Amino acid sequence: MDLGIKGKTAIMAGGSAGMGRATAERLAEAGVDLYISARREERLNNAAKEISEKYGTSVTPVVADSSTEQGRKALFKACPQPDILAITIKPPAPNGDFLKVTPDMWRESIETTLVGPIEIMRNYIPTMKEKGWGRIVNIATFSAKNPMIWRLMSGPARSALINYTASVSREIAKHGVNINNLLPGMFQTEGANEIMKDYAAAFGLEPVSEVVRPHFLANNHIPAGFVGEADDLAPMAAFLCSQLARFIVGQNIVIDGGQHASLF
Repeated sequence: MDLGIKGKTAIMAGGSAGMGRATAERLAEAGVDLYISARREERLNNAAKEISEKYGTSVTPVVADSSTEQGRKALFKACPQPDILAITIKPPAPNGDFLKVTPDMWRESIETTLVGPIEIMRNYIPTMKEKGWGRIVNIATFSAKNPMIWRLMSGPARSALINYTASVSREIAKHGVNINNLLPGMFQTEGANEIMKDYAAAFGLEPVSEVVRPHFLANNHIPAGFVGEADDLAPMAAFLCSQLARFIVGQNIVIDGGQHASLF
């Protein structure tokens, strides 16, 4: 399928691994000039090189932590006028006892999962409006709609994010700029693997896969019967970044194998 974005400039913030990396590959496959940002320089550079060689397109790595003002400035300097912006962040660690969640933990969650994406969007929306075309996709989490006691550091801030984007998207759609969100459920990614020790700690489990994984699956029933992989989400992300998605405005699309049981 031709997405109609060949030659456009795209940013994948958080594009060195997991769902960000998979989305970056789909965008590169569509022929964009791609910028990918992440914190880990070696992994980022390797990803940029591999994607460029695989798809024969320009891929520029930008070492930046988008949850910080300094990191965002580095991204803005490297790519001042993108046509497409996709954003994902490393999932915050699972919390244990909710009564032990401190104000500092809330502040860190909000800075990373709410303020960071909003500030990136706020910087780029004016240039997209001037061009009369733009696509913005946030890869967030289904816990924004599906409250989970052990995901307090992830869900509430992203609920605020999708509220923000729902409002802003309807204000800027007339300029040809669309914002939509993807809300992934349980995915098998490098980032998810890294937080399994925190998950074990939250539930008082031994931090070994033979113990953690069965507990995780038992408490997160997925009707599809398996945990998602990054490329189960990336095609939808790329579609929302395309010319074909011009009439999709302010939506929150859950991709979770059926785990979130809701009509809307």
